[in-house]
Amino acid sequence: MDLSIIIVNWNSAAYTLACIASIRAAAPRVAYEIIVVDNASSEDSADKLQQAPDIQLIRSTTNLGFARANNLGYQHSSGDVLLFLNPDTSVLGSAIDRMYEVLVSSEKLGIVGCRLLNSDHTLQTSCVQAFPTILNQVTDIEALKIRFPGVRMWGISTLFQPVTDFALVEVVSGACLMIRRNTFEGVGLFTTDYFMYCEDVDLCHKVAAAGNETGYVPDAMIVHHGGQSSKQARTSSSFADVLGREAIRTFLAKRRGSAYAKTYTCSIFFAALVRLGLLGVLPPALLGTNQAGVASSRRKWHSILSWSLGREPWARQLGHSVEGAAQTTTANVA
Repeated sequence: MDLSIIIVNWNSAAYTLACIASIRAAAPRVAYEIIVVDNASSEDSADKLQQAPDIQLIRSTTNLGFARANNLGYQHSSGDVLLFLNPDTSVLGSAIDRMYEVLVSSEKLGIVGCRLLNSDHTLQTSCVQAFPTILNQVTDIEALKIRFPGVRMWGISTLFQPVTDFALVEVVSGACLMIRRNTFEGVGLFTTDYFMYCEDVDLCHKVAAAGNETGYVPDAMIVHHGGQSSKQARTSSSFADVLGREAIRTFLAKRRGSAYAKTYTCSIFFAALVRLGLLGVLPPALLGTNQAGVASSRRKWHSILSWSLGREPWARQLGHSVEGAAQTTTANVA
């Protein structure tokens, strides 16, 4: 088997089935298998996945989070190359074949990613990025990144430059990440200290530390509708914002030390105060939004401020609670 495509589903069966259909429609030339790991979805959602023909369905009895669920899918795979693909994606054209072709063309490449598009086919700048630092996280403002894409600390300049084959980058998005099997095994699979978010950053960091490179393939394009599982995870619209900050804090603590991670948390506290202050005094038109957008941003930054003060303990506990459950979980292969 050339390629194992691993998709993790959590209560997003409609997106997962559409993703599988897009893979079939693209008709990759490589020999491939599709493995779907259902992360303890509702019975209705999990049962719908059985409609997809010729897939290997693994039903976990526990929501393992992104990293552990993908590691579980890998354990049931046989491909020399692995493609970790979000369920809320649609494959365009020959994207899979193109990524595979680039990956196997160079011994130094351990990972490749593609050009991710939003649902309206505009560019999703998060498809490549630099490794997190305090500075690039505090200044992570989409309008600034689009206006000044050449600023090195954001690591997105290659998105706006002509690339004939592929470009070397620090991080590619886990929404569509292709990796050699021996590379994945060599770095110890996905690090399981994260429940959701930053697993892709950590994996790219481990691959770089092992002496391999990460490549971005601009002519391989996939639509990423974005955040469909996390939208259902909590009624709070700030679930992803808080959990994302917690994941970055975990990454920085692991890779740059606890003092750096604490400084990051403090910097986010001050950044949240500044954002809330600006939202309180500037008119919506000047912020490029409307009143509803301002209200949404206020809720987001209030939640992030609360997290920086240690008042969102669920974000840290989420990963730890899964860690214990993962030791006893069972999985059924359909």
